[in-house]
Amino acid sequence: MRLAAGIVLALGCLLVRPASAQAFSETFPTAPGPIGALKGTLLSPRTTPTAVVLIIPGSGPTDRDGNNPMGVKASTYRLLAQDLAARGVATLRIDKRGMYASAAAVKDGNAVTIGDYVEDVRAWVKVLANETHAPCVWVLGHSEGGLVALASAGDVPGECGLVLVAAPGRPMGEIVRGQLKANPANAPLLDQALPALDALEQGRRVDVKGMNPALMGLFNPSVQGYLINAFSYDPARLIAGVSKPVLVIQGQRDLQVGEGDARLLKQADPRASLVLLPDVNHVLKSVASDDRRANLATYADPGLPLAQGVVDAIAEFLAKNASAPGQ
Repeated sequence: MRLAAGIVLALGCLLVRPASAQAFSETFPTAPGPIGALKGTLLSPRTTPTAVVLIIPGSGPTDRDGNNPMGVKASTYRLLAQDLAARGVATLRIDKRGMYASAAAVKDGNAVTIGDYVEDVRAWVKVLANETHAPCVWVLGHSEGGLVALASAGDVPGECGLVLVAAPGRPMGEIVRGQLKANPANAPLLDQALPALDALEQGRRVDVKGMNPALMGLFNPSVQGYLINAFSYDPARLIAGVSKPVLVIQGQRDLQVGEGDARLLKQADPRASLVLLPDVNHVLKSVASDDRRANLATYADPGLPLAQGVVDAIAEFLAKNASAPGQ
């Protein structure tokens, strides 16, 4: 499993909750990976879905439900799938290649690139088109998954458009640098961390001998190749080339990706729809204050529902763009 999850992007009307589990159909499709199968969970309404959405997970060892062993147990993607199914929208949430049920897809889950994940998006979109008979599939990327979604745009046949949730608007190296500086507890680490980031951004690997153990999760040699690749992408440049509908959703209490990132994406693609949600954090839970500990506590609480406004924004955008290209 990739080790960088803890630091690299680590995530009007009333929200409608699913009435009962019987209202939905749950299946477990597979898609071809490089050497083994990719696996996921397709949650569909019993009626013909009004839209089909592929959910691309965030950074590191994040599973199909939106959880990881670094303390994230918010189940954001599972809750999102349930709430969208209640709105008539089918969703596929996936385990990334080399991780969890998709572990057999590659020999090393750390030896990946953004381009590899785009190939997996291509495979999943084809599977979803066959499974649901949808004319096209929406690609929803959360956090780092937003970068994958952007990289896939124009390169994956059958995409309706993009939904970017808490997605970076700057190269990821800049995001990580800001995250490190924003936490006062990281001050003793910056003398080592910042030059290491500079090197990775320049395409050079970092010698971790003598590095503070607290930084090994980020700069572990096994993930440096991935970071060098991911840092080379500029989300604003990517979105400027997207011709299909795009929704950008950003919570204003997000500790990992800021409102400024969402505005950069909107600036680069003026046609994109931008929704800013107050009191919503990176895992799409409601947070009423600037208390960092209270914010982070929601990351470990799957019992908390998604914040009001999140599913409304997505469902309304999908309905508005039901006649998008390919639909």
